[in-house]
Amino acid sequence: MAYDGKIVRRALRRFEEDKKDREDRTRDRRESVFHRQPRLREIDAELRATMSRILSTALRRGTDPRAAVEALKKQNLGLQEERRLLLEGLGLPADCLEDKPACPLCGDTGWREGRMCRCLKAYCAREQQKELSRMLDLGSQSFETFSLEWYGQAEDPALGVSPRENMDWIYRTCKRYAAGFGPGSGSLLLTGDPGLGKTFLSAAIAREVSAEGFSVVYDTAAHVFDRFEARKFGREAGEAVEADVDRVLDCDLLILDDLGTELTTPFVQSALYTIVNSRITDRRPSILSTNLKLEDLARRYTPQIVSRLEGEYQVLPFFGEDVRRLKKERG
Repeated sequence: MAYDGKIVRRALRRFEEDKKDREDRTRDRRESVFHRQPRLREIDAELRATMSRILSTALRRGTDPRAAVEALKKQNLGLQEERRLLLEGLGLPADCLEDKPACPLCGDTGWREGRMCRCLKAYCAREQQKELSRMLDLGSQSFETFSLEWYGQAEDPALGVSPRENMDWIYRTCKRYAAGFGPGSGSLLLTGDPGLGKTFLSAAIAREVSAEGFSVVYDTAAHVFDRFEARKFGREAGEAVEADVDRVLDCDLLILDDLGTELTTPFVQSALYTIVNSRITDRRPSILSTNLKLEDLARRYTPQIVSRLEGEYQVLPFFGEDVRRLKKERG
């Protein structure tokens, strides 16, 4: 799962802040207990010293350390029992002075066997949701809040289905896609007029997929092409523009909105082909959203691009009345 560097840096910062907060609370709790029973502070210091002596004795050369180690272990156990009784007298559990990690898998390091631990992945997922929320209304745009009532029930003579029947199929398709998302999920092409729910369902998918720990990038086509152009022609230097391009190509799920609203130039054609082709080759799913119909796409983009879209993307055609306008009219 390829979270982009910006997300990982934010997650690491929050991870370390929370870790320090836990350490501070543990220190304050220990100090409070030591204040109530000073002997516990002495026992704590003696236990630490005993462990050091056990280690140094075990490593000592030229003598048999077993007898000395056993004696130190008995001393250690005696101190532990005294500590337990003192804590019990205070009405506290035996482990209340221990500094226990929040994550037993990685010991609060965030990494396990050279890979990101699930605890740090959870931080990345939360930071990614914050990032997505800047462009999408993840608070209200979900599969649970999607409603078919805005779509008419009269059958379209040319298509043989009503807008509601069509949207019910699209809704169920998107929900299955999000629930079973993975590298082999394939890609979706959402087409149709504005105001029919393309962004809503894209947001619902982004919400579900991101919550499962996959990296999701949502952006407009115009902005993405601008970043590719900035890198190509050197309009901007430094790591930021490189990172923006890399995150588009490397994320687990790319959602590219408003395809077709950009000024179509030879460079844009090339950039779009690079995005579509490289992500297909790398088995990285994408969702493209456009107000254009397939025949419009065929006229606007190169045959190579259209061939890739028609051959590798599942097309979800939206039609009906503008839902945003209907909601506004009905108050």
